Formats: sequence, C-alpha cells, structure tokens
Amino acid sequence: MATVIETFPKPVKRDKHGVLRVGNSRVSLDGIVRMFNDGSDAAEIQYNYNTLSLAEVFGAISYYLHNKERIDAYLKRREVEIEKMREQNRLEFPPKITREMLLARKTARTLIGRQNKISDR
Repeated sequence: MATVIETFPKPVKRDKHGVLRVGNSRVSLDGIVRMFNDGSDAAEIQYNYNTLSLAEVFGAISYYLHNKERIDAYLKRREVEIEKMREQNRLEFPPKITREMLLARKTARTLIGRQNKISDR
C-alpha cells in the first residue's frame, strides 16, 4: 500500500489590492501577525478569527516566521499606506461634529440641568 502525502494549500495569498490574506478568507495577515507578536497563541487567534481553521492560523504563523524580514517590511509599508489613506479621508471627509463640539454640548446640557434644578426649588 502506497503512502499518500497530501499537499496543502498556500497559507497566505496576495489579493488584487496587494493585501496578504490567510487561505481563501478575507482575513489579512496583518491582524494574525499583530496578535501573534502581542503574545497570543494560535488557539486565541483562531478564536478571534473564527472563520479560519486552527490549521490556517498555524500556516499563517509559520509563513510569517519563515519570511519574517519580508513580512515585517510589508507590514511597515502597509502602516504607512493606511495612515496616508486615513489622512486623505480626514481631508476629504472632515467630521461634521468634532469631539470638542460634543463636549461643549454635554457641558451646556449639564449647566442647563443644574439651573433647572435650582429654579424648581
């Protein structure tokens, strides 16, 4: 009887936008690596990304460890790209209400509430 050795699918694939995805999922390698580097084990990562199997998570971690320098450089480039997109979005779509405006409204309501309590006496 011959021993059958299965071939495994690639653990990580680059999508049409250049983002590294785990298996056939939409989960980016970025999140897996971030959790792994923050001390999470494969089971914790799989729990948080429950669309992935434990084998896919181990595959992604293994891929990262075998290509650490390249993946770390990729992640740095992604961080720069993402920050540029965020800044562009902030410029193109400024918030209609800022945090300061919300705090000012809250303060005004608090003051009005206090004045109403005083006038009710």
